[in-house]
Amino acid sequence: MALPGMGGMGGMGVGGRGAAGMDPQQTQEQQMIKMMQMAMESCPAKTVMAGTMGFGLGGLFGLFMSSMRYDTPMGAGLPGGVGTQMPDIPVREQIRRGFKDMGKASWSSAKNFGYIGAMFAGTECVIEGLRAKNDLGNGVAAGCLTGGFLAKGGGPQAAAVGCAGFAAFSAAIDAYMKMPNDDRASDPII
Repeated sequence: MALPGMGGMGGMGVGGRGAAGMDPQQTQEQQMIKMMQMAMESCPAKTVMAGTMGFGLGGLFGLFMSSMRYDTPMGAGLPGGVGTQMPDIPVREQIRRGFKDMGKASWSSAKNFGYIGAMFAGTECVIEGLRAKNDLGNGVAAGCLTGGFLAKGGGPQAAAVGCAGFAAFSAAIDAYMKMPNDDRASDPII
């Protein structure tokens, strides 16, 4: 595998050095870096990374949101609550139920975010590979397919609304992320 500017792997010169003045260890390091970059740019790796990061973010989001809810088992004594009054349950049991409820909500949210992240990233990567372009259309098409697939159980109208909603959200995020930076204070060369 010849990397740009290296002249190939077999060209050993004076003193056992490679073609570009690199010793064999540096050449091997460059090859390893190139292979890791190629792996990270593959669709399966992007899908797994997006799913993993979505799972982690979803877990944190679910933990935060479940801590803000008041319709938990601890909210039983509140107006509209169901079940046993809080003073009837020992404190240790209240804490155990609260953590169990937070764990369930966090796990559920993590699975959903991971699934959606993996599905969207995989679809976008495949579309980008088929189109051989990296533009706004890839994200919009991936958003439409992902949203439609997620809403398919609700029928064709729900799938169409899911497609439109996810595509619009994806377009808005991509457009925001690709906006030019007009902040002159962050530019080191003025």
